[in-house]
Amino acid sequence: MWDENITRIAGVDEAGRGPLAGPVIAAAVIFPKEISLKGINDSKKLSEKQREELFPKIFEKAFSVGVGTVDNIEIDSLNILNASLEAMKRAVENLSLRPQHLLIDGNRYRSHGIPFTTIVKGDAKCFSIAAASIIAKVTRDKLMKELDEQFPVYGFAQHKGYPTKKHVEAIQKFGTCEIHRKSFVVKGWK
Repeated sequence: MWDENITRIAGVDEAGRGPLAGPVIAAAVIFPKEISLKGINDSKKLSEKQREELFPKIFEKAFSVGVGTVDNIEIDSLNILNASLEAMKRAVENLSLRPQHLLIDGNRYRSHGIPFTTIVKGDAKCFSIAAASIIAKVTRDKLMKELDEQFPVYGFAQHKGYPTKKHVEAIQKFGTCEIHRKSFVVKGWK
């Protein structure tokens, strides 16, 4: 992918497609061609501690990092696939440098004037996508911990909005709150 004319390649990934609550957050990361940063891997393969240690290092080494967020209301309006694509678009738009090419985790993306390549399991195959997965995951996890303080009965700090037994039981007992994705919540829950 690297050549003399293409020097700004952004890896793009998202976090938060599966939870019942909270936003989907995407990140885009542009690194220099020669980069040395140990430990970068798919965020799902790293511990929370490892991700949090790598987070500032990615910002330090990257030419640019952009983050895009789509909240639960937009997710309900757009559907999760379109919301994820929109979050990715916003992440790219929030880069301080315009990339010449995008490497997208997954198999779908909508062109917005920048050439792109989709890579299935790209977060496990591509350094910049893996870095984007870490930025997106840590950013979303921090937000869910903050939201846990507002809505403590749901346990967002522990499960980050995913449909764990504790989370489902809390919804059954207390109903949903304003950050739940209504389109994800099962009928019969409050």
